[in-house]
Amino acid sequence: MFDEMTSMFVQSFWETLEMVIVSGVLGALAGLPLGVLIFLTERGGVLENVTANRVMGAIVNAVRSVPFIILLVAVIPFTRLVVGTSIGTAAAIVPLTIAAAPFIARLVETALREVDRGLIETAQALGATTSQIVFKVLLPEALPGVLAGLTITFVSLVGYSAMAGAIGGGGLGDLGIRYGYQRFLPEVMLTVVVILIVFVQLVQSFGDWLVRRLSHR
Repeated sequence: MFDEMTSMFVQSFWETLEMVIVSGVLGALAGLPLGVLIFLTERGGVLENVTANRVMGAIVNAVRSVPFIILLVAVIPFTRLVVGTSIGTAAAIVPLTIAAAPFIARLVETALREVDRGLIETAQALGATTSQIVFKVLLPEALPGVLAGLTITFVSLVGYSAMAGAIGGGGLGDLGIRYGYQRFLPEVMLTVVVILIVFVQLVQSFGDWLVRRLSHR
């Protein structure tokens, strides 16, 4: 029995790790450019376009305002279309990515706002193109803030991944619900909570270490 439970904990942890890493990376791939575009198109921005800025901002705000447990259920048809099923680890990655992308976009936008406007104006005066301003000025200067935002996102995804267990998403949340709650095994639930706490601490510590290494001194 002990070996069986240990095996389930290990498998569930790897499922959680897979959900967090894959959805975090996919969310960053979508959210990072979206955040940059929102920043560039704002009033007074390098690519000022108030209409586009408001549309993107409205979409981001709309997705972020939906509670994750509701989002899980709302995107089930889309999830089935993408991965062919609505349960399991692969299925959970879809809503996790959808939740992560706009969250990252806003954090990236906030980090870019911290960049000295003088640097942007200097780059423009020297004839830098938009891509040069983004990749040689904005992102390098905002990198510590962007990484701090990504760390917050990955920590949030750990909690979201546990919530995905409520609809059969797999991972530690699923294990805690099926055995800790439904089968009245409080020791299983306690173990799941402890593992998640340690996991979050490790993610946060690693992210903080990266931010410190890359911050200007």
